Formats: sequence, structure tokens, C-alpha cells
Amino acid sequence: MGNPDTLLPMDGDEAHGSPRLRRGGRVHATNEGDVMNPSCIFCEIVRGVAPAFKVYEDEHTLTFMDAFPVTDGHTLVVTKAHCTDLFDASPPLLQAVMATAKRVAHALREVVRPDGLMVFQLNGAAAGQTVFHYHMHLMPRTSGEPLMLHSRSAGDPGRLRALATALSAAMPHA
Repeated sequence: MGNPDTLLPMDGDEAHGSPRLRRGGRVHATNEGDVMNPSCIFCEIVRGVAPAFKVYEDEHTLTFMDAFPVTDGHTLVVTKAHCTDLFDASPPLLQAVMATAKRVAHALREVVRPDGLMVFQLNGAAAGQTVFHYHMHLMPRTSGEPLMLHSRSAGDPGRLRALATALSAAMPHA
């Protein structure tokens, strides 16, 4: 078997303008933002193909309401470029996610007024990661509520839309 980290031309490379790196069977961009995984729901959201209640977007990140919120205001910040997890994401993308998370946190504090804010990120199935695209959870917390990481109940679309609109309006300027 050849080197597991090799540049391979792949279908669609001509649209990206650069080859992509195949690492351990996963497809990665050699330039950030160059590639999306067609089977990834978060890539579909970034592309505008799958629906989401968007809060904020910049060059490297997209923020939207978790469709299965654990708490009121549960928000996700994702990389626009497909990275599977922390080990896969570059330092500049990680910095971009954290910078966006801080701005969203301020908006959540203003709009939802939680007692606290849980910020977390999971890497690998054993850690509880269910969507294998790098993302960070911002979960407003109320004192005394049980600690959960995931929900199986879809959020009310009207409430998610209203929160996304209010959070977007409350986003501090960079």
C-alpha cells in the first residue's frame, strides 16, 4: 500500500482549483475551504442544500441552531471546510471557530440570558461525536437542569427561527 497521506486528483478537483489530500480514507482540502464531503450534513448546510436556522457566517465558519437542541439556544459553530475533528482541523480554522464562538456567546448571553454557558466539542464516536465534521456546541444552561450532550427530540421550527433571528441581530461587531 502507498503512503496514506498522498495528493490525489479526485472528482471535482477542477472545480476547487487544487488537489486534495487523502488521509486514512478521508478527503481533506489542501487549501482551507476547498472541499466538502458530499455525505456530510454539515457540508450540505454550508452549501445551502440542507436547511438550517442560520445565526452568523464569515469566511471560515457558519453558526446555526442545533436542530435537536438540548437547551433553549443550543447553537453550533462549524468550519466551512470539511474537517472531521480536532485532529483534522488546522490551527487557523480552530482559531476562527473559537473567535466566532465568543461572539455567539455574547449574543446568547444577551438574548437567552442563561445562568451559564456550556461550550464543548467532541472528537470521535467514543467521545460522543455524532456528526463527523468539526463543530463546537454552545449550550445555554439553567441552574439545576440535568446535564445532557445530545437530544433526540427535534426543536420547534418557530422557536429555532425566532432564536436565530434574535441571535443574529444581537451579534457583536468584530
